[in-house]
Amino acid sequence: MQDVILIRYGELNTKGKNRKLFIDRLEGNIKKKLSHYQNIDIRSHRDRMYLNFKDYDVNEIMNELKDVFGIQSFSLAKKVSKEYQVIEDAIMEIIDFSKYQTFKVITKRGDKSYPMISDEINRKIASRILKETDLKVDVHHYQLGINIDIRQDASAYIFFEKINGAGGYPVGISGKGLLMLSGGIDSPVAGYLAMKRGVKVECIHFASPPYTSAKALNKVLQLASKYLAYTDEVVLYNVSFTQMQLAINKYCDASYSMTILRRMMYRIAQGIIKEKNIEVIINGESIAQVASQTLQSMVVINEVTNVPIIRPCACLDKLEIIDLAKKINTYELSILPYEDCCTIFLPSNPVTHPHLDKVIKNEKRFDYDKEVQECINKVETIIINKNTINDILNIDDDLF
Repeated sequence: MQDVILIRYGELNTKGKNRKLFIDRLEGNIKKKLSHYQNIDIRSHRDRMYLNFKDYDVNEIMNELKDVFGIQSFSLAKKVSKEYQVIEDAIMEIIDFSKYQTFKVITKRGDKSYPMISDEINRKIASRILKETDLKVDVHHYQLGINIDIRQDASAYIFFEKINGAGGYPVGISGKGLLMLSGGIDSPVAGYLAMKRGVKVECIHFASPPYTSAKALNKVLQLASKYLAYTDEVVLYNVSFTQMQLAINKYCDASYSMTILRRMMYRIAQGIIKEKNIEVIINGESIAQVASQTLQSMVVINEVTNVPIIRPCACLDKLEIIDLAKKINTYELSILPYEDCCTIFLPSNPVTHPHLDKVIKNEKRFDYDKEVQECINKVETIIINKNTINDILNIDDDLF
């Protein structure tokens, strides 16, 4: 018998002719995730993946697998020959029946040529357990589930528990997106949800020193570093936004300043996207949560770009977003009281139903194209991975 981790794909099984692309990406992501373990053997098949973890701590490895998008579930399994008597004897050998009172046998045959049907296998194994132990069968409320997975590779896998994975698609299979990471509660959740759909997330942050501090930037870097649970590296583009905000504050009507600020952010993001071969913009907007997130505001703000904008949180309410933030361990960071650029020069009465003609009239009061290009030219690129994270998070106020 051999201990292996049996990995199931879930939604990847619906991909038809493209399935192999998804499976290959998942295998590559798992190898990156477990790269600090030497010589772990992974074998991919059409509807299963098998991981031989050698002498490593299996609980540590399974804990890391929980965060790999593309894995629906996985199990610690015993690999045995698929000869029926071998399977039956292995079950009687490896289970301590004294711990249980009820059981159920569940057999699945990936190998449809196997000479016994699933129900026959279930009944024969159950019969032996009933004969040699004090356990009783309970198909609805069993304490012990004995799962047998018979495959075409001349092997059978015996397991007793299914551990839920992260689901979704392997990160990177859907392309790249640029996440507008503000430091609030919503945008880190939006990035997580985009990654779950296979998007490789890079981040853009708008800082306005000295109005925003190094602590605020450090907070954002810590939020971005949370994504290392799901991917091997995160790129963050830090935009110095001070001069742009000062110009907006000086030349534009206060009630329209937030609308114009968001339009400038999209213009800058679009410029970076063209340079970095990124497909979409991602943000944490939730419909009608604030003035700039009404449908009317979104229409006017979106007018500056033809890049698709993905809003994973658009139809979630705040409590749902908070629950997700707690799940991915970003909530406590997000509520730290360090200002971001959207909270400075905040108008008392921001317009909720902006008119495009008024926005354009305000923007003509200053040379915003020059300011946008200046922001793009001076962007700071920060690479966050396991090797750089400690140095990156040691940023202090001497930075500014």
